[in-house]
Amino acid sequence: MDKILLGMATLRFLSATIEFSAAMLMLYFGRVETAFKINATLALVGPTILLAVTGLGLIGLAGKLSPVGMLCVVAGVGLVFVGLKNI
Repeated sequence: MDKILLGMATLRFLSATIEFSAAMLMLYFGRVETAFKINATLALVGPTILLAVTGLGLIGLAGKLSPVGMLCVVAGVGLVFVGLKNI
């Protein structure tokens, strides 16, 4: 199995585990205030995982994409963050 693919899948599995654990903690504490704090902490996890998985994907595609294709992928990821910034 490709090491890049395994790394990407592992990071996504880690992200899902963190999200599930956070949901269980929200239910355990049973307070909106605490759930809100947990959710705010998750706001750091999502973009971090997205950047890490995207970075690994770009490393894996580096030799297969043309420079213009790579630029389009990087620009697309950048546009996602620009779009989310205005929310």
